[in-house]
Amino acid sequence: MQLGFLGAAGTVTGSKYLVEAGGARVLVDCGLYQGLKPLRLRNWSAFPVPPESIDAVVLTHAHIDHSGQLPALVRDGFAGPIYCSRWTRELCEILWPDAGMLQEEDASYANRKGFSKHHPALPLYTRADALRALGQLTPIELARWHELPGAQALRLSPAGHILGACSAELRGDAGSILFSGDLGRSDDLLMRAPTPPGRPDWIVVESTYGDRNHAAGDPFALLAEILRRTLARGGTLLIPAFAVGRAQTLLYCLHEIFRRQLAPRTPVYVNSPMATDVTDLFRRAAGAAHKLAPEQCEDVCSVARFTRSVEESVQLVASREPAVIISASGMASGGRVLHHLKSLAPDARNTILLSGFQAPGTRGDALARGVRSIKIHGGYVDVAAEVAQLDVFSAHADQSDLLAWLGACEARPRGVFVTHGEGVPADTLRRLCADRLGFEARVPELGEHVPLARRRPDAAR
Repeated sequence: MQLGFLGAAGTVTGSKYLVEAGGARVLVDCGLYQGLKPLRLRNWSAFPVPPESIDAVVLTHAHIDHSGQLPALVRDGFAGPIYCSRWTRELCEILWPDAGMLQEEDASYANRKGFSKHHPALPLYTRADALRALGQLTPIELARWHELPGAQALRLSPAGHILGACSAELRGDAGSILFSGDLGRSDDLLMRAPTPPGRPDWIVVESTYGDRNHAAGDPFALLAEILRRTLARGGTLLIPAFAVGRAQTLLYCLHEIFRRQLAPRTPVYVNSPMATDVTDLFRRAAGAAHKLAPEQCEDVCSVARFTRSVEESVQLVASREPAVIISASGMASGGRVLHHLKSLAPDARNTILLSGFQAPGTRGDALARGVRSIKIHGGYVDVAAEVAQLDVFSAHADQSDLLAWLGACEARPRGVFVTHGEGVPADTLRRLCADRLGFEARVPELGEHVPLARRRPDAAR
């Protein structure tokens, strides 16, 4: 058995891991790189192994940095099944076509405005590519072993984080490997805590927050204070938010704020077709895949008006009435939020609230660092609005959560590979795995392939 690190090594995006055993190749996750331009350029490189040589893909969850390259992989020759949970499949049915359409729209806009260095600008993949790839999604029952090529087996276990997110354990002759995927928080407002790891031989663990814990504080009180401050200036609160998970958490918080009368009731708009569709899915998953009961979920979702059409979006961008606007994407890397930023950022009455981690190189990261102008659609926009950042909404396990999850292993793993984190968080978690848990841990390098040998008969003595 051999484990290859084809992505998310030394960085927090682009998750891709290759397990080779019994003459078969199984890819775990196939995400896009986001953030710094040198990382994004990797999305255009040839895939590290021929797509047609991969027998199956295992998908931990639907976020684009874990699933977003699959439409291109299928287009380029991968023809096998993509195993995932039911809710991951349903999310991908929303996310992938939307991502393909946005890439086509961005390329078209760049060609019309002439600000791309490429002539013509092309999408990484199209909506048609995404629709084709959806046909290979194969949902499986959780907590059961399922056969894989190469005499391997797969078991998915809930990981919290977002709808459908799972950890994936692969078992072969050499032993078992558990891929954490993105782990959720033990005290998440909406999602249940991750399943303990059990007793895998090896663990591949994410380290997004490997060097820090989430800030303490009441999310309702903190958000309400920012909203009150913005309304007192007659401004609008713009929240760039991930369409999956973060938007729904914010709706829950705003519902509670208004119910508890922590801030004046204010018009709330969700200006993202994707977030609108995901919220509809969130309603259907009530009572099954998250904490909210169906009746409570309906109340939460009714706090906002959902903007679907382009015409409605244009009207909302032009409006100057105080409001709360939730719009994708969460790191302000694309989508309708860019039009809101162009409209709202130059006005000091408004507030831009960054509601989670901002990857280096994104507009969100630039805003968090206090830049006074940002580049949007080929031009620069002044930033006079207040920029606030709250870490209390993160759907990621923090350092304490990660160590607690690893520490719940029923037996000491033979090795831990720390991935999906920037250099400092990943190395910090590696060190803590050794110092606090006594686990042998390392941070693999991009492109590294590690042989996983069978345990010798006397090794367990």
